[in-house]
Amino acid sequence: MMDGVAIDGSSTSNSDKPRRGRRVRMTGAERRQQLLDIGRTLFAERGFEGTSVEEIAAKAGVSKPVVYEHFGGKEGLYAVVVDREMRQLLDMVTGALTAGHPRELLEQAAFALLDYIETYTDGFRILVRDSPVAQSTGTFASLISDIATQVEDILGLEFKARGFDPKLAPLYAQALVGMVALTGQWWLDARKPKKAEVAAHLVNLAWHGLDGLEPKPRLIGHRKS
Repeated sequence: MMDGVAIDGSSTSNSDKPRRGRRVRMTGAERRQQLLDIGRTLFAERGFEGTSVEEIAAKAGVSKPVVYEHFGGKEGLYAVVVDREMRQLLDMVTGALTAGHPRELLEQAAFALLDYIETYTDGFRILVRDSPVAQSTGTFASLISDIATQVEDILGLEFKARGFDPKLAPLYAQALVGMVALTGQWWLDARKPKKAEVAAHLVNLAWHGLDGLEPKPRLIGHRKS
């Protein structure tokens, strides 16, 4: 074989040789998703204050300016992560409310939240943390209010059908959803008893409490205001 030419006359230039060790360059969308995944993991483990742009960049194998280019900084990345988790949980809860019977609706809501905690544990850890950059539309409390809004319409119809004041439906919706959410925070780490049993106990308390509801509840203590 002559230099650069094979015996059969074909070219063997360097450009025809297989290239090794070349890193595949990510697209902008792929890099953004990578940074979101890394940020999500770190925020869940260490919280907002315990996570730095330097660490996010290092784990992604990029320089700090790349993080700023995509999100404007740690606050911007955190806001996108929180927004995605909130939409995921809200979609799971509202999508689960399909049954016609009120008790089964309670079961579906409880299961939806527990399913989210089980499947998106990091996301739930982020949502229940307090952050200095969380706005009124980006807190766990506001998320609970969003879910309660979905429930209050259902409760309002049930209240009206049973002779209760439908104007009180928002209050009861907040109480019911809040009870499930706080229990979910406890179950996040406890993970006992099993998910179905937790859901059953939540519905047991909520349903039998609603079943014996007084149209005009009275206080029995001395304080009246």
